[in-house]
Amino acid sequence: MTRTYWAAVTAVVLALLFAAGAVTVASGNGGEGGGTAAAGRTPAGDSADAGFARDMAVHHQQAVEMSFIVRDRTEDEEVRRLAYDIANTQANQRGMMLGWLDLWGLPKHSPDEPMAWMAGEDSSGHGSHGAHEARDGALMPGMATRAELAELREADGKQAEILYLQLMTDHHEGGVAMAQGCADRCEVTTERSLAQGMVDAQESEIKLMADLLKARGAAPRP
Repeated sequence: MTRTYWAAVTAVVLALLFAAGAVTVASGNGGEGGGTAAAGRTPAGDSADAGFARDMAVHHQQAVEMSFIVRDRTEDEEVRRLAYDIANTQANQRGMMLGWLDLWGLPKHSPDEPMAWMAGEDSSGHGSHGAHEARDGALMPGMATRAELAELREADGKQAEILYLQLMTDHHEGGVAMAQGCADRCEVTTERSLAQGMVDAQESEIKLMADLLKARGAAPRP
């Protein structure tokens, strides 16, 4: 992988960590940041801000889990490096989002269905959560099922690499749809910025994973 790509990834990670620091400082000073919404109020429990923080924290946790699994199932340095970067980035972002919920005095779990904060209507008038729907019991769009996680744990070498890249591509596509939802709906400025950063970084990684799959004679799942 080129040094330019990894430098870009590092820059995105550092920017997101800087944003997290800004959230903490602004919250402590009573500014907008992560502590209050644009109108100067703490986000409500059923707001897009709270819903995104809760749901994306869960979504990220699975990405971290899958990345640790593949790290132990292959010796390929490219895939292991990508998995390490995803695990570290998403673990840090998950900590930010859970920290916001604490600062806002909101619970980390909600009785609402996952993705309720993104609910809307499509042109036919039916409820919609976006293009990437949850499937086969997965909690949210793009998330792997228990059976897929078990398959990844049993795979080795090239098989594990391909399965991980395919599952993570699906995961990122679902994550991009969720993050774009926050970028469009959330009121907390720093949270919107973080969400947009997720969109940009994960779209870049989707392209990278397509190249890694092609090099292994495979492709993203339809």
